[in-house]
Parts: sequence; structure tokens; C-alpha cells
Amino acid sequence: MPFFGKNNKTPLGIYIHVPFCRSKCQYCDFYSVTEKDTKLHDSYLYAVMNHIKEAGPLAPDYLVDTIYFGGGTPSFFGAEGMAAILAAIRKAFDVAPNAEITFEANPDSVTDKLLKRLRSEGFNRVSLGIQCDDDEILKKIGRPHAYAQAVQAVQRIRKVGFKNLSVDLMYGLPGQTVESWIKTLKHVLKLAPEHISCYGLTLEEGTPLYEYQDYYDLADEDTQADMYLYAVEILRKAGFRQYEISNFCKKGQVSRHNLKYWTGGEYLGFGPNASSDFAGRRFTIIRDLHGYIDGIKTDGQVLREMQQIPHRERAGEYLMMRLRLSSGLDPQEYEQKFLLPFAPLERALVRFKQEGLAAQTFDGRWHLTPRGFLLSNTIISDLLVIQEKTSS
Repeated sequence: MPFFGKNNKTPLGIYIHVPFCRSKCQYCDFYSVTEKDTKLHDSYLYAVMNHIKEAGPLAPDYLVDTIYFGGGTPSFFGAEGMAAILAAIRKAFDVAPNAEITFEANPDSVTDKLLKRLRSEGFNRVSLGIQCDDDEILKKIGRPHAYAQAVQAVQRIRKVGFKNLSVDLMYGLPGQTVESWIKTLKHVLKLAPEHISCYGLTLEEGTPLYEYQDYYDLADEDTQADMYLYAVEILRKAGFRQYEISNFCKKGQVSRHNLKYWTGGEYLGFGPNASSDFAGRRFTIIRDLHGYIDGIKTDGQVLREMQQIPHRERAGEYLMMRLRLSSGLDPQEYEQKFLLPFAPLERALVRFKQEGLAAQTFDGRWHLTPRGFLLSNTIISDLLVIQEKTSS
């Protein structure tokens, strides 16, 4: 059953893609530029604010309950720009008083001045990219900070009054061992974040790490799997609930914005390469900062693609996204929403249960186990084949 906000308005998430970085990490394939020209920053700000102004009237029946500034490195872009964008959102959209408002930050660009300004503007959640506690590994992957800066950044975040802190970590990094990964987890737990995201290193074609992977001491698949399972167990014992494949949180501290992606919620994205799922359509903005700025300025085309998503395709997405979550999927909801039989899927899930890869709760929901999460791509592919046969 969908949740509705005040006056029966539909909840909406807003994502702002800030494409600026101090430097490019060796593993990153997200769209970003290292251009430090402040005139370009100003042009981007002008474009995003005007884009938001144009989009607001298209969503009169929506209540914005999450706002997320990602990148790139929003903290490198600065507080003034982020504050101006947030003000534009508040002016153009109906924003809930208790909206979750997040910004991503790198430890090297966290200052007291930035934090105080953003806190005063209404930002209430920080996502800090720490990755690991080993300075040598941080250098290898092109991170612009040392671990001591991460510790200092957390202290500053707490001092200013932020009570919702998420940290990003990575495993399978060059030279990282199972033992050093466990040490990283224990060190980060001492920082007492409310939320931790643990991502396995993925070698993306076109990145420096992909090109030179043979020169790095990278963990194999079995070692990465061990690292993942250690993280699940260590964080569980520390009081963190795994609510998604890569995400863990203290009670009541899930990422409300990211849950929209995994549960089929609606969201609008602004900035180059940002994606949206709104009013039954999915669309993506061009992966070109200059093209985006010019397109907004001249009333030109800034969308790379737009498509109406067929109902049956939504059914496949339901399987893929819900099985990323520890809450899993509800057979009754599936059948009512998509008018498809769940029994063929359940027969497969029973087999996965026998292999220790899936489990069923007392109320009938199906979810993957931590071992199942490791094989989620294969499991979901099998289920999608079954779904296709039952829907044809």
C-alpha cells in the first residue's frame, strides 16, 4: 500500500547531482569533473536552480520528503551553492517539515563553516566517504584524504549537531586483506555512525583501476565474499541491522531517500546524468555538464532518454529491487499489484531456501540470506526467467 503525505499528496524524492570533485578516484565511473573554475560552478548553479523552478509546477500533488545531494563531491562545491539549491527546492516544491535532507562529503572538504551553514539551512544527514582506514590504500585508489581527516571530520559533524551520520566503506581494495578489512570495521565503529554502507570494489571499464588492475594486489571473488560476510556479522553484533545488500543501520536510521529506489518510489533528479522516475516515466539527463548548462539556458534538450515503463517491466523491477532488501517481497502484494501468479516463483525460492540462500518470514515474505545476497544476480536472473514464462 503506498504511503501518502499530508492532504493525500504522493511522497517524492529529489536528487541533486553535483558533478564537481577535487580529484578523480581511481575506481569511480560516476559522472564528475575536476574543473575548479568558479565561473563554471556559478553556471551550474544557475542551471540547476532554473531547472528546479521549471519542474516545480509539474508536481503540485507531491510532497517532497527526501532530498539528496550526491556527486561528485557536494562538500567540495560548497555550502553557499547547496544552500541556494535547497532554497530553490523549498520555493518550487512542497517540502515536508520532517524531510530527510542529505549531503555527501569527503573528509578533506569538511569544515566547521560548511557544516554550520548547512545545519542552519535544514540539512540533517551527512554521508561521509571514508572507504578505509589505511592511508596507503587510500593513496592507491586516489582518495584525497587520510584516515585522520575522516576522524576529524566526524568530530566536526557531531560538534555542529548532526545526529544522523552515514559512512561509506569499500572492501576488496588494492592490498586490502580480510584482516585489514576487519580492522577498518572496528575502527569505524568507534566513530559511532548511525548508518554504514559497505561496497565491494567493482572494476568499471574506463577507470584507471580497471586499466591497470593487473598491477594491483586485488582480492579474488572468494576473498571479497569472506569480507562481506565478516562485515554482516561484525555489524550485526554491533547493533546494526542489515536492511539492504550493502546497507546497515541503527534502529530507525535507514536511508529514506535510497529506499525510494528500492521500493519503487518516485523521485526527480537534477544536474548532469541525474535520473528520475516520475509520473510513470523514467528519464535521464545528458552526461555532459556544459550541454546541461547550455540546454537549460536556451530551453534546449537536456534529456538523454525518456521511456514509459510497461506494467510487466515494473513487475521485474519489483523482484530485482525487493530482493535487495532484507524485508524481501510479499507474495500477496506481488499478485495484487501485477496480476501474476507467485506460485512458480515460490517453488524456486523454496529450492534456494534449501540451499541456505533464501528464507521466509512468519508472515510469508521471502528474502535472501547474506549468502544469498552474494549470489543475488544469479538468483534474480533465474526468477526473472520464471516470471517471463508466467507472464507470456
